[in-house]
Amino acid sequence: MSHQLTFDLPSRTALGREAFFVSPANAMAVKTIEEPDNWPDGKLVLVGPKGAGKTHLAHVWAQMFDAPVLNASRLNASGLADQIAHHTHIALEDIDKLAGEPELEKTLFHLHNMVLATQGRLLMTSATPPGNCTFALADLTSRIHACTSATLQPADDQLLAAILVKLFDDRQLDVSPDVISYLVTRIDRSFSDAQNIVTTLDRAALSARRAITRPFVIQVMDKLSRKDA
Repeated sequence: MSHQLTFDLPSRTALGREAFFVSPANAMAVKTIEEPDNWPDGKLVLVGPKGAGKTHLAHVWAQMFDAPVLNASRLNASGLADQIAHHTHIALEDIDKLAGEPELEKTLFHLHNMVLATQGRLLMTSATPPGNCTFALADLTSRIHACTSATLQPADDQLLAAILVKLFDDRQLDVSPDVISYLVTRIDRSFSDAQNIVTTLDRAALSARRAITRPFVIQVMDKLSRKDA
């Protein structure tokens, strides 16, 4: 069998509302972020594991309310005013990663106060519930602990199937429903495992110059199980 070289080319991730599938596992979180006027104190933390859809949902909200999406680890104190200029609402990702970073903690503290002082809304994402986020800056810890949270629950069959379809589509791969149904019953019910298996199948198909069919998926997964045994 001939093989070809594979390259880690970036896939195009669709982040629009039309690409976000709502299921019982995430319906409450979606409803909550779509109604920021009901957020206590104008702030909310969207909680979920890596790959759960926090970034996607933050971008959906940002598009709805004309808000920039910032990454907490890239906050710049000196340019903070410019970063949020002309925006009432702000989305900020991965606030849990700032713990133990004094300067970034101070910048987040100032951002928090600046947004809420203008009656804006602050949507933050975190892999950790706000009550478990502990920062060196006590004033920041108390403010984050006071946040209401919306949690993305573990994927159900509907959501896992939709995630797999989206991950394949992001890589411009067209797979049949029987491939999706097969994977749903055989991979861990986690977003990271879905990402890993789609990446693995894409690389294997490119290398073998094969389409991603159900028999091919069975063959690849059989090899993976023997390798892990």
